[in-house]
Amino acid sequence: MPRYEYYCAANRRSIEVEHDSSLRIRNWGELCFASGARLGRTRPSTPVRRIIRAAPAVAVGTSNSELRDAGFTKLVKRDEGVYENVTASGSEARFMRRGKKETMPHLHKKIRD
Repeated sequence: MPRYEYYCAANRRSIEVEHDSSLRIRNWGELCFASGARLGRTRPSTPVRRIIRAAPAVAVGTSNSELRDAGFTKLVKRDEGVYENVTASGSEARFMRRGKKETMPHLHKKIRD
């Protein structure tokens, strides 16, 4: 279950709480109920806002061809200074070698605005 952090400007407190992603916490009363914190002197209807600290990590099984089709490049270390481009497409080199610019993946063709 994901963890979220909420901030209340009225009492300058932030509280971290674990809850389902479908739950929408809008005020101090809902936040205290979800986290088990005490209300204190803050009115239950006082609005709170969710703070985004970092993007959540998501682990999904994805094949090399799905990564390639989505525009990603996946390099797997094979030896000292040698990486295999398992998502190579078209004219890209299958192996990237340290110091050899021509073996670099064609990132300029994959990165778009």
